[in-house]
Amino acid sequence: MRLVHDRDGTTTTLASTVEVAESRFAQARGLMFRRSIPDDYALVFPFAGVGSRSLHMLFVPFPIDAVWLRDDEVTKTTRLRAWTGLGWGRGDCVVELPAGAADGVEVGDRVRLVDD
Repeated sequence: MRLVHDRDGTTTTLASTVEVAESRFAQARGLMFRRSIPDDYALVFPFAGVGSRSLHMLFVPFPIDAVWLRDDEVTKTTRLRAWTGLGWGRGDCVVELPAGAADGVEVGDRVRLVDD
């Protein structure tokens, strides 16, 4: 499974190592207590419907890029600082990536999972 970014007819791979946090435990844990993540990694948080979704960086010792999606369309992107970052957005899915991986991803673009 890969996470891809579609913009202006061009598709690029954001991450080739994708973990989906489907259980409530996995969603609550997120990236906490990990020392690092690979450059080609994404953690995807799918939700049953659109809503306000928040992220915190408590016990996450490295910065990340966060992308909020609604039906695969980007509604917000932000970079969260290690340990103290907070982010809020609306969507039915949130994606966490290594800092810099979402550079060039903008509101209105499409980000989606692709089965290989």
